[in-house]
Amino acid sequence: MNTTPSGNLFERFLHSQSSSSIILILATLTAVLWANSPWADLYVKLSHLDIGTYFNGKHYHLSLDHWVKDGLMTLFFFVVGLEIKREILIGELSSLKKALLPIMAALGGAVFPALIYFFFNPSGPAASGWGVPMATDIAFALGLLALFSKRAPIGLKVFLTALAIVDDLMAVLVIALFYTDQIHFPALISAVLILALLALVIRNRIRRPICTFLLSFGVWVCVFLSGIHATIAGVLLAMIIPVKATIEPKRFFSILKQHKTWLKGSKVTRRSMVSDKQQLRAIEQIYLAAEQMIPAGIHLEEHLHPIQAFLILPLFALFAAGVTVNADTLAAFPDSISLGILAGLIIGKQVGIFGFSFLAVKSGWTSLPAGVSWGQLWGVSLLGGIGFTMSIFISELAFTESTMIANAKIAIFIASILAGISGYLTLHNTLPKK
Repeated sequence: MNTTPSGNLFERFLHSQSSSSIILILATLTAVLWANSPWADLYVKLSHLDIGTYFNGKHYHLSLDHWVKDGLMTLFFFVVGLEIKREILIGELSSLKKALLPIMAALGGAVFPALIYFFFNPSGPAASGWGVPMATDIAFALGLLALFSKRAPIGLKVFLTALAIVDDLMAVLVIALFYTDQIHFPALISAVLILALLALVIRNRIRRPICTFLLSFGVWVCVFLSGIHATIAGVLLAMIIPVKATIEPKRFFSILKQHKTWLKGSKVTRRSMVSDKQQLRAIEQIYLAAEQMIPAGIHLEEHLHPIQAFLILPLFALFAAGVTVNADTLAAFPDSISLGILAGLIIGKQVGIFGFSFLAVKSGWTSLPAGVSWGQLWGVSLLGGIGFTMSIFISELAFTESTMIANAKIAIFIASILAGISGYLTLHNTLPKK
């Protein structure tokens, strides 16, 4: 296993995904049990609790579940955006040869489920749900793969990670382009202008956290008012965060050597550095240079990932997964929506991911990752059918009727469970026993 810092970062990423998937399951079970308990009214009231402010004669407010879905989930999409940018610039998507296999796999894993869903729902209000089975939940998929520990080759883990990130990118584009009813252009132009101003602040390294926060919040508000889903603001903000060092290593070492030599000669102590302005200035220059060597995107991704994995996604699951299962719900299940989602996630995902990967390799465009067999790739293709978080998110954008949303969520739960079990069993039989 790679022991470099980047290798350690990837291992921490995998560990956090597997750990957070457990918390996500607990939050989902809590939501379902709560919504079907004697305290179901409290669950509904809490979800619809209005939170906002009164300004200039107008009320600005959202319900608690919308603050989670439109507000906190923006931070989730911000981390997703950082992951996408990192992989494109310096990761597994940074060269065509490395990127082609996960890109083809993700493309197949998006097209086939959408076509299968469209087969069941060619017209009417239900047709808008074609984006639901396109998504893969990276936390659950990687969490299940992590259960095999060292039995799973690193190439398989990297492939699934890159596949899920490309899948997230397509999901973001689908939300922005197809689940936006009407665009309010003045608000959208304002968002672009504020984003450009924020990019200048970051580029010139203006150290004013309150300024950065207010500008970021301004982008979110303008995107929210534009009609585009507010979470897209998170991806836009991530795109202006650098994922490479903003200073050349030669320049960094030059500054370090210069000030280090001078500080040694000046006999710096903890007491002298407080009173001697030159010593303090030299130490500050070393600190600033070191800060520029740490990529802001990598730093933010590493520190925000636990927040989005262990707080934001569980809160989203708590407010989004609470489906009330009663006689009325069961009477309408399964319908064309649920059948399209079930078939799309269980059949469409594995056929699309495995089929497009097979074509890409056999055509000579790319090759399988080192140590990865076709059986293992099929197991990962099955794991791609775990839609869960992103599928639930898209289902609430695609449908307005409560019955449609309930049927979609039940289908997502069933499909994700079946895909997870079948993927786990396939990998258990195809991975090395030791």
